[in-house]
Amino acid sequence: MSRQFTSFAEFWPYYLQEHSQPRTRALHYVGTTLVVALAFFAVITGRWWLLAMIPVAGYFFAWLAHFTVEKNRPATFTHPLWSLAADFRMWWLWLTGRLEPELERAGVGKPQIDRPGTAGSE
Repeated sequence: MSRQFTSFAEFWPYYLQEHSQPRTRALHYVGTTLVVALAFFAVITGRWWLLAMIPVAGYFFAWLAHFTVEKNRPATFTHPLWSLAADFRMWWLWLTGRLEPELERAGVGKPQIDRPGTAGSE
């Protein structure tokens, strides 16, 4: 059963949690970069048939990541538009070096084992 969200702001941390593995995010970056490159190349060259390749390029790498690395169901199955927007937001934040704080706020990243008051600390 999928979670229900009332806003993109509410969906965003969930999306990041569903992309917790660095390899999952890396495969998404490959796909999203390829999508942008295909769109750019299609516009510059007038080879409009390349636009048909965009969904294949984007979804192939994303779904490969979810099924083989993350082992979860892609968010696009239940939240297609927010998932698409989140893909581009994650990609842009990664390109601009601003993704890490977002991951931390969503609870994704390094385990907090050694911090006082957390599970695993003495």
